[in-house]
Order: sequence, then C-alpha cells, then structure tokens
Amino acid sequence: MNKDIFEGKWKEMRGQIKEWWGVLTDDDLEQAAGNAEQIIGLLQQKYGYTREHAEAEFNRRVSEAKEALDKKV
Repeated sequence: MNKDIFEGKWKEMRGQIKEWWGVLTDDDLEQAAGNAEQIIGLLQQKYGYTREHAEAEFNRRVSEAKEALDKKV
C-alpha cells in the first residue's frame, strides 16, 4: 500500500493507527488528516524516531495492513 492509497483509506485506517502508535492523540490524527508525511513527522516528534526509522516503521505497518486486507479478499 503506497502513501496515496493510505491517504485514500484514512478513515478506515485511523483506528488501526491508534492501536499501532497509542501515543498519537485524536487531535494529532485529526491534524494529520491522512497525510503520510505528517504522520511520519508525528512519529519522529512523539517517539523520538529518526526520519529513517519513522518512515521504515510507517511503511512496515502499512504493508502489514495491506497484506492482512489482501488475505481477507
């Protein structure tokens, strides 16, 4: 799942994101509004991740979610 698809599926993914990264608040997610770059920035800010680590973590989680969805189909 690339970032464009993620942004299109934002409403469906929002709950999953809260499970993955519990430190992110509803206000954080509302402000990010599905923008992958903003979520990566929030991971850096809230968790102290480097840019590379935040991107890798984001991409890993989104890929896992896509694989799970593909198995359901």
